[in-house]
Amino acid sequence: MKTVPVQTSSKEYPVLIGSQIIHELPLFLHKDFPQLTKLMIITDENIGRLYLQELLKVLSNFETSHIIVPNGESAKTFDVYHECLTFALNQQLDRKSLVLAFGGGAVGDLSGFVASTYMRGIPFIQIPTTILAHDSAVGGKVAINHELGKNMVGAFYQPEAVFYDLAYLRSLPEREMRSGFAEVIKHALIYDLSLYEELKEKINSIEDINAQIIEPYLARGIEIKANIVGEDEKETGKRAYLNFGHTLGHAIEAEMGYGGWSHGEAIIVGMRYAIQLSKKYYDLAFNDHEFASWLHSLGYETRLPEEVSFEKLLQRMKQDKKTIGSSITFVLLEQIGKPILQKIDDQDLLSELKHFTR
Repeated sequence: MKTVPVQTSSKEYPVLIGSQIIHELPLFLHKDFPQLTKLMIITDENIGRLYLQELLKVLSNFETSHIIVPNGESAKTFDVYHECLTFALNQQLDRKSLVLAFGGGAVGDLSGFVASTYMRGIPFIQIPTTILAHDSAVGGKVAINHELGKNMVGAFYQPEAVFYDLAYLRSLPEREMRSGFAEVIKHALIYDLSLYEELKEKINSIEDINAQIIEPYLARGIEIKANIVGEDEKETGKRAYLNFGHTLGHAIEAEMGYGGWSHGEAIIVGMRYAIQLSKKYYDLAFNDHEFASWLHSLGYETRLPEEVSFEKLLQRMKQDKKTIGSSITFVLLEQIGKPILQKIDDQDLLSELKHFTR
């Protein structure tokens, strides 16, 4: 088991990484929450079917209830959020109760937002079950979606701990593996050139993206995120670097309909576009052809979906949370491991979109 500490201005908490570490959860709860009254598990249909009974057995000495929400981004709606609050009220959760987010990134985002707003905030613990959630479970960003933009309704609300049990990754389908691995690539590009080079060398096919091989890369990604979040908890500066590839990526997700493209699939294209902009604005030395070939070997799409228009993507990007006034702010790279924020005007973005070959 490996423990990565996360220390922010509002809270310090551990991220525990390893196989079968979920069995450490009862001891943690007894030690850190001696007055705990009730547990509320929020999980999705897939994880509920596969692992909920196992978790309930681990927590058999606690008063526990659970609610099943839809899979993926369909969980992050106002209706599902309201349903979770109603469930918590009906179960009579109080301020000594605790929410367990048991699932992927969407469940974590929803559960954290429920916890942050129920009775003005009760504690929650992240139990991520996907590769993607190694990123989203750490750092305290919690939210639901609005039809006009992803994660537009949310808060900064840190968990009490993250229990990242790698045994849950064994059931991931290939698409989810790719989606999550995109964030590992992102961490390398914005922070660690040697990690990027090692990933290209060691991960050459989708079959290589399994828990045993990528465990050290997941841990390194969590360390990178913890370092950045520790310096800038509420995204007033450096934390924005973690949005590399996300401005266009979120626009693609929204335009395709949440779930049409997975988060990681969209972010890969967003990162390639940001690299194109980095070459223009900062003369980034980067072999994009080699990068694209590597991505193709892992099964990623590297071009914009043909059915979306440049103008609609631009409008989606203008609704991005990082946009201030009329300028869209992009995370670019001066070099691998050295990100920078750059305001870019609409016409330049449109021009570069049109040169970003479909």
